[in-house]
Amino acid sequence: MTEEINKAIAVLNQGGLILYPTDTVWGIGCDATNVEAVKKIYDLKAREDSKALICLVANDFMLEKYIEQVPEVAYDLIDLSEKPVTIIYDNPKGIAPNLVASDNSLAVRVASDKFCQYLVNKFKKPIVSTSANISGHPTPKSFIEIDHSVIEGVDYTVNLYRDRKNGSPSSIIKLGTDGTVKIIRK
Repeated sequence: MTEEINKAIAVLNQGGLILYPTDTVWGIGCDATNVEAVKKIYDLKAREDSKALICLVANDFMLEKYIEQVPEVAYDLIDLSEKPVTIIYDNPKGIAPNLVASDNSLAVRVASDKFCQYLVNKFKKPIVSTSANISGHPTPKSFIEIDHSVIEGVDYTVNLYRDRKNGSPSSIIKLGTDGTVKIIRK
């Protein structure tokens, strides 16, 4: 696993794209602080950059570094959720502007599997995590279902868990700094 993490980090440090197994589905990833790298993902997915992407952080400390004010309820949602949960926060900071939604929010998930935690922790910055499909196409349930153009469009594909069947995408919950809670995807 260490060798795969090191190879992926080398690509991320150069502004490249990786294809990697996440705690939910296979994802396309890049440095979430690099505007050009984020643009490459939008181009590869043929997705408008007005549609926000999710990013992964390794732990609560990293979350607090990139979100101006994490509502207290977020920690309970992360700790008590039975499946991976992505939370949309207001007022991100230090993130590529083209990753931030027009309402100045950012979708973030604290990685719950060891590979993603190690990868993000060692990279020391958030990593984009968007499903490995062309926009509008179904999310692949396993590595073998990933469209060839996606595989060809990334700079490195992590060679782990390729035979594993994916879980479902994460739940998505929007938390406003005013205390509002809105479920976007169960």
